[in-house]
Amino acid sequence: MEPRPETSDPTCPLCGRPIPPGVPQSRHHLIPRLKGGKGGQTVLLHQICHKEIHASLTEAELARDFNTPEALRQHPRLAGFIRWVAKRPPEFTSRSQGNRRGR
Repeated sequence: MEPRPETSDPTCPLCGRPIPPGVPQSRHHLIPRLKGGKGGQTVLLHQICHKEIHASLTEAELARDFNTPEALRQHPRLAGFIRWVAKRPPEFTSRSQGNRRGR
């Protein structure tokens, strides 16, 4: 019997952790659909990472200034979240605190 080839899990472009099968995940439109991004580029993220993006930034901010994974990682609040979540296992989830923009 031949060994199965190793397949690597996709990596979350926000936190850099792997996204194994069965872990809550979602697609993020780099330019929000409501701001002209319908049919545009998307990235696969952990659900917790995706929720934090939308809790931190408005649709207009996402479209104007934070429309790449690199730009998202530079946002001060998201940078703090990334440092925090990077210490958690890939399957870690947390209840959302609701809309926290402006805190």
